[in-house]
Amino acid sequence: MNNDPVINTKIKKGKATYAYSIIGVALVLFLLGSLGWLVINAGELSKSFKENIEISVILNDNTRDEMAVKLKDIIDKQSFTKSSQYITKEKAAEQFKKDFGEDFLQVLDYNPLYTSVNFHLHSDYMNTDSLVKIEKFLLQSNVVREVFYQKNLVDIMNSNVRRIGIVILAISLFLIFSVIILIDNTIRLAMFSNRFLIKTMQMVGATRWFIAKPFNIRSVINGVISAMIAILGILILKFVAESWLPELKSLANIKWLIILCLSIMAMGIIISLLSTHRAVIKYLRTQLDDLY
Repeated sequence: MNNDPVINTKIKKGKATYAYSIIGVALVLFLLGSLGWLVINAGELSKSFKENIEISVILNDNTRDEMAVKLKDIIDKQSFTKSSQYITKEKAAEQFKKDFGEDFLQVLDYNPLYTSVNFHLHSDYMNTDSLVKIEKFLLQSNVVREVFYQKNLVDIMNSNVRRIGIVILAISLFLIFSVIILIDNTIRLAMFSNRFLIKTMQMVGATRWFIAKPFNIRSVINGVISAMIAILGILILKFVAESWLPELKSLANIKWLIILCLSIMAMGIIISLLSTHRAVIKYLRTQLDDLY
């Protein structure tokens, strides 16, 4: 670091400018981080919808309980299975009465429902190609009558998810590009007040690295502070949103939230450092008369 008292005094005078720069960068990073948090929640919501779609494996009417339980065990061992449940004819009748408020057993002399194994897939397998393969696999068993799931719902949901994903990707790319430009302009404005200091150091014989070093170090510190302010703002936003909508807590994904915070930190440091260094080099190459 430079120990020249005159230079250090001039750098300290720029602290107010640095404060505005830190706040400006923090606001921009907060905007980008908020979009990232919304994208994470949207992804988790899509995943939740996919994993809530139930696949029913309808068994033949004469299937023994031990064969049905064996089939359930086989399904449980597959990589595509998230959870499963064995539904007997009696339990199916009880569920029908609960859902529709009608007891058909009082009208009919027999139970027309079938024993089934109902299961949910991991979201990665909730697509048409995977479902066709899973259906073929299950139909190989001689106790399986049919495999039922809402094909139209799966197609519509996947189509909508793709469309929403494209829109969010376009918005994200545009916002990232805008963030880079805004942060770069904010830092360049902050460095404008130091242009004479930079030129003075060059004129007294200081090397480019010697001149740039204190500004680069300061830019890293400012980037960290801006990112921490932005991250704190996102955590507050998350807390407030979950207070209003408790359902959001079920969508919380700590791993992706940590990745988001680390990404904001990295972006704050990298863009601040590059923009500051570029501004220093610019003023070193500028003629003294052009600085006025």
